[in-house]
Amino acid sequence: MTDRQRQVLLVAMPWLAMAGLLLLWELACIVFEVPEILAPRPTRIFEVMVQRWDILLKYCLETLWTTAIGFVLAIGFGVLLGLAVGASPFVYSGLYPLLIAFNAVPKVAIVPILMIWLGVGALPAIITAFVISFFPIVVNVATGLATIEPEMRDVMRSLGASQWEILTKVGVPRAMPYLFASLKVAVTLAFIGSVISETVGGNRGIGFLMLSAGARNDSATTFAGLFAIAIMGVLMYAACALVERRMTRWAFRGEIVG
Repeated sequence: MTDRQRQVLLVAMPWLAMAGLLLLWELACIVFEVPEILAPRPTRIFEVMVQRWDILLKYCLETLWTTAIGFVLAIGFGVLLGLAVGASPFVYSGLYPLLIAFNAVPKVAIVPILMIWLGVGALPAIITAFVISFFPIVVNVATGLATIEPEMRDVMRSLGASQWEILTKVGVPRAMPYLFASLKVAVTLAFIGSVISETVGGNRGIGFLMLSAGARNDSATTFAGLFAIAIMGVLMYAACALVERRMTRWAFRGEIVG
């Protein structure tokens, strides 16, 4: 197999795997005569997505912008807090246990509290997306800073570099691959947070649409909402991966394809 063929196959593999999974799903529904209310066939789901594309698009855009705002806030807050935690052992000792405790709280449990404080709407979804996605960013940025080799610190100090210069010229570039790895995880978590908020007590977004469809036993629309969330999540993940390739190209210079 040539390098060109290998690269084409690598690009095609996700599509082939998805097509195989959908085909198995379709055949299982036909062979076992699964009722549509339990698990609609993929062809039926795609039919609903085409028929109701305008409704799905409207609700998807509402979920997308609340998720994007929460995700951007998580990046800003997470990077700043990660820099503080990774740069100072005192901040690490004081805040890291609190971060662990906060992350251990199921985020679905805070949604009703947000509803009491903020009412029903987009703001609880934004905050839920934020609180569920900032923790991986903090941890990975702090880890990138904390793993600077002592030898590198000694060399920088011998050259007269201050602690701030070591942080900005060595620590930040060192933490960039960790940051983008966390962003690819955090963006999917942000969607989870938004949809949780929409299903628990929202009045807009794809989660609210799925909840309404489920109340009507319209499983095809509910599954169409799931497919829409998956598509948005993959697109956001791909966007993060593209930015990662461009911002940290040096980290992939020794990568071997295949």
